[in-house]
Amino acid sequence: MNHIHKHQPRNNFSVSKITILLLALLCVSTASAQLISLKTIPVATGDQFLIFPSQNMSMGGVHISLADSLLDHWVNPAKGGSIGGIQVSSAPVYYSIGNGYGNARSMPLAVVWNKGIWFGGASFTLQAMNTADNQTWWNPEIRTLSENIAENKYLAGFLGRELGSTSIGVSAYWASLSALDGVDLLYSNSESIDQDGSLTDVRVGLSRTLSSGGEIEMLYLRNELDMKHEVMYMDWGIAPPYERMETNLDHTVTQGLHLAHKSPVDEYGWAYGSMLTVNQKTHPKIPNYEIMNIPRDPGTTLGFNLGGGISKIDGNSTFGIDVIYEPIKSHTWAEADTHMISSEEELIRPGDKTVENYFDFSNWVLRTGLGWKNANRTFQLGMQMRSIHYWLDQTDFIAVTEREQEEYWVEWTTTWGVAMDFDDFTIRYSGKTTMGTGRPGVDTQWLWRGGMLEDMSIGGDFIVAPSDDLTLQEARVMTHQISISLPIRR
Repeated sequence: MNHIHKHQPRNNFSVSKITILLLALLCVSTASAQLISLKTIPVATGDQFLIFPSQNMSMGGVHISLADSLLDHWVNPAKGGSIGGIQVSSAPVYYSIGNGYGNARSMPLAVVWNKGIWFGGASFTLQAMNTADNQTWWNPEIRTLSENIAENKYLAGFLGRELGSTSIGVSAYWASLSALDGVDLLYSNSESIDQDGSLTDVRVGLSRTLSSGGEIEMLYLRNELDMKHEVMYMDWGIAPPYERMETNLDHTVTQGLHLAHKSPVDEYGWAYGSMLTVNQKTHPKIPNYEIMNIPRDPGTTLGFNLGGGISKIDGNSTFGIDVIYEPIKSHTWAEADTHMISSEEELIRPGDKTVENYFDFSNWVLRTGLGWKNANRTFQLGMQMRSIHYWLDQTDFIAVTEREQEEYWVEWTTTWGVAMDFDDFTIRYSGKTTMGTGRPGVDTQWLWRGGMLEDMSIGGDFIVAPSDDLTLQEARVMTHQISISLPIRR
């Protein structure tokens, strides 16, 4: 619900207080972290970055107290000590988003090895992505292949060394992106969208095995997304209509610290784990999506991921539960390019803020999964619930008003899979479906912008301040992965 009232002074978010709290937490706990997803709108995105196989994906992605021998070394490069010999693998992925909102096919090839005290791996992935169908009523023509299909390439590698019971490692990941999934759903009134950019990720990890049989790990990462969107609109408010080009930049830099702990409980197979993730994000540029009423420029985000999990491995059966809480605070704003006058006749100079947004998130993630083995076959089932809840305080320095908005939605993911072990190789199928996302819009259906009326019913991080209460045209996301692992030398 929105509330608009005259501007009142407010206290700025205290980063120093959060920093002190973070340091205190790091002194008393061990945890685990990766990248914290930031979404202010329930836009449907597929598994664009699912390029590595996973042993636990079919169990809802449970991982806090369970090891994942196929994925762990790609997440934390220090955990490659468990690799046996040399292994070659491929994990093709196909996903589709309902209602014509896009699909993609990925073909990864990877090799991992462990020789003595050294271990490492490399991966290359080629991806063909079909972007969302054109939803504009004035251009029903079928798009050409170059307009509809985007090619993305991914390169990843890691290298590590064992030092007794401790392992260290470094990894690098680079993606050349011609499209980012979900972006087309936020420019639905465009004539065409040309995306171009890259994503880089560098990690330094440490893992130590304890005498009790437990494990602690630490990971530092730096992730940078840098994209450019060339968006073409057809302005119909002027005769004859003409094409209008708009350039939007999407740039986010994330630095993260991830701590984790796993430990067995008893001889019956019970184990527990804990994790702490901290992400500090800077947003030099946030795109001006149609769902927003005012362009955004810089921004900062501080997010935490606090979680715990339990699991039991008893003979041929495995069971696990993860519970994660995500408190996040984000601050974005827009700056004036020229001199402006507010509604109260106050001067706004170039560089002064014209709008300011404060987001306060309280998110939860619950995962559960089970698996059982029969002869050479393994069956898995799982479920994940992601609850996103945030409050937005928006101050408009031109209109001299404040607006409050609260949004909440739930994303449900059901997973399933089967694996078959043979003497010379292992083949695994994993599937999942996600509901609760789609093409988001706002309750205000029409907005005057750029000399024309635009329909506001439209559908990475997606941090935008909606111009009104959110609406949703829901779409189901279906993902299928088949992975084949072939040991070359044990």
